[in-house]
Amino acid sequence: MAEEEVSYASVVIKSNKTPQSKAKNEEPCVYEEVRVNDETVQPSADTKYEAKTRLRYFQLLTCCLGTLCIILMSVIIGIIMYRKQFANLSAAYQNLNEQNQELQAEKKNLTEQIKTMEKTWTELNVSRAQWSIDAYCPLKMKVRTCEPCQQGWSIFNSSCYAYNDAPPSSQLRWEDAQKDCRGKISDLTVVADNKEKDFVKSISKPGEEKNEYWIGLKAVEGKWKWINGSYMTNINWISPPANDSLCVVSVLNQDWKPVRCEEKKAWICEKKALSL
Repeated sequence: MAEEEVSYASVVIKSNKTPQSKAKNEEPCVYEEVRVNDETVQPSADTKYEAKTRLRYFQLLTCCLGTLCIILMSVIIGIIMYRKQFANLSAAYQNLNEQNQELQAEKKNLTEQIKTMEKTWTELNVSRAQWSIDAYCPLKMKVRTCEPCQQGWSIFNSSCYAYNDAPPSSQLRWEDAQKDCRGKISDLTVVADNKEKDFVKSISKPGEEKNEYWIGLKAVEGKWKWINGSYMTNINWISPPANDSLCVVSVLNQDWKPVRCEEKKAWICEKKALSL
């Protein structure tokens, strides 16, 4: 481009009123000519290439920094999640450890209880065996003589029977009479045929208010059911109806009679005889 010149003319400023002490010594102030050259520089091809290279460099650097920030953020989030999960696993492990200790203590306690029960069971078996020997084979004159039924029980076929002719004040309801028989390792008597029925009637001793004896027959859902779970098949042994609140008593030389199970009666127990 053509040079543009700016020229300033010389200017002399003189004051009309000059102090007397300085008037002679002062010289006029002269502004010299000033020239300013305005030049516009056009960028070369090398300059443009360098600028583009720097721009790409800064873009690449920015991308790398952004990626690094994302990676760092992911790592931080991962560490936080890991620490949280580790804390949860530690708490779960501690809880399982406490449960394991409780189970170990419970196992030890149960083991001790089992040992105690085994010892008690052994002692009970020995005592029961000794009781059975003494009950069925009493020692008389230093000699044991075994009987199929223990003392106080009557034998019929392969069973032993015992009647409890308790006074009215000590008589029991049907359920309680069954519990008493269970305590003697027996049940209320179950009759299989007419011969056994006649035998049971024959041992039902007469007496004031105690000539009726509970047997193991009870009304269940409108049917007569034995204590062993079987149902009575001979409908001639007792008259209907079989109301659920009724149980059966045996009376000396009479037919069986249904009465309320809550009444208190004497009872007959039955169990298997000892095979000799």
